[in-house]
Amino acid sequence: MNFTKLLASAALVAGLATSAVAEKTKVGFVYVGPVGDGGWTYEHDQGRKAVVDAFGDDVETVYVENVPEGPDAERVMTQMALEGADLIFTTSFGYMDQTINVAKKFPNVKFEHATGYKTADNVSVYSARFYEGRAVQGHIAGKMTETNTIGYIASFPIPEVIRGINSAYLHAKKVNPDVDFKIIWVYTWFDPAKEADAANALIEQGADVILQHTDSTAPQAAAQAAGNVISFGQASDMAEYGPFPRVSSIIDNWAPYYIDRTKAVMDGTWTTTNTWDGIGPGMVGIGEISDHVPADVKAEALEMVEKLGSGEYHAFTGPINKQDGSVWLAEGETADDGTLAGMNFYIEGLEGDVPN
Repeated sequence: MNFTKLLASAALVAGLATSAVAEKTKVGFVYVGPVGDGGWTYEHDQGRKAVVDAFGDDVETVYVENVPEGPDAERVMTQMALEGADLIFTTSFGYMDQTINVAKKFPNVKFEHATGYKTADNVSVYSARFYEGRAVQGHIAGKMTETNTIGYIASFPIPEVIRGINSAYLHAKKVNPDVDFKIIWVYTWFDPAKEADAANALIEQGADVILQHTDSTAPQAAAQAAGNVISFGQASDMAEYGPFPRVSSIIDNWAPYYIDRTKAVMDGTWTTTNTWDGIGPGMVGIGEISDHVPADVKAEALEMVEKLGSGEYHAFTGPINKQDGSVWLAEGETADDGTLAGMNFYIEGLEGDVPN
């Protein structure tokens, strides 16, 4: 082979290699907390790893952790798009407007926003029916509390969090009419010090069950230190605190969704969607109920999981009144998704106001 042919062959090989690199789908993830938070962000990153396992060398994934909800999120998303991301998952409610803003600037990039409601031609939204898991937790909590006081660490007063409080309270109250909820709003998703302080304050107020809608394991550690307080894992299993104080958990399983949406981009079949799945499709998992839970209570909880998953039971089934005593759901009536998606009120029996 002469020198000219060698150059031509080398150029061809280089061109093929470049094409192979160019065909790799780049997927970005924007995280509100650290990947080691043991909760929300940890599970999203498990989903990212599942994408890598599913597609191997056909994908490249990138992520940025600890991104505050606000202007800096827009900068991070913009940088990902500029660096060639084909698909970007923005994994916190407070990224909603930033996601929409950046998507307008990059119409060829696909965006997926977790727990939001604003869509566009290149923006989908997705969330999980966490309130189904809260129903199970509420049942166990109502049965197991000895002080009749249940503490709830709430993050931000958005519908997702309010739904969870209402669902947990409703199901605790069904099995224990004397139960009382004490709620502390911490206005953060991830701040171990604040979460620990809130848990300890609730325990000091007599709570012997702690529920949380925050992302760290700090409330688990506070419950463990108290010695007589049960807790529930949030977003991930938090099994390192089992079998006590952590007696079960809500597990967010994002992997199938992330794999499916990445494949849609790779296949050219991606379209804007609005996904809200629960126990049935597997997006919400219930962590193993430990043997610290009495056998009859465990059996009841597992039956509820099965019925929620099959659709035989809806977590919000009337009669249910709003906090002011007005009828929300009549006997046998179930809540519609529109009302649940915008829920901004407490149900009857809960004390205090929903913060503005």
